[in-house]
Amino acid sequence: MKPLSEQLAELSSRARNVEDAFTQAEKEARDKINARKAQAIVSAQSAVEKINQQVKMVADSASRDWAQLQAKLTSDMSDLAKYVAQAKHKMDIHRAEDRADFLEVDASFAIDYAVAAVEQAQLAVLDAAEARRVADEAKRT
Repeated sequence: MKPLSEQLAELSSRARNVEDAFTQAEKEARDKINARKAQAIVSAQSAVEKINQQVKMVADSASRDWAQLQAKLTSDMSDLAKYVAQAKHKMDIHRAEDRADFLEVDASFAIDYAVAAVEQAQLAVLDAAEARRVADEAKRT
């Protein structure tokens, strides 16, 4: 597409040509006027065709660009969904590991408590056995 300054210069030139053609037409015979009209029609049709081609090119380009944009957006959304899924998976793993760590510490505490209870039970059993021995000995004396 031409810069606006070039388009305006071309428009100005064409407007001058129309003005010159009108001035000439006033002076010329009818046949020459008809010939100029025919030439003007050809020029107008050519200009319209040129505009139609430019519009088609822009439309094709816009359609292509729009399709590319849609494809990029679809790809970006897919990438984002994958990223979110991976992040969620990592969070799920992290939570599962934290829960496992907590429960392992809790189980370890319970085992330590059970070991201490067994040790206390052993001491209680030995105290009971000693107390029974002392009581039996006291009965004999």
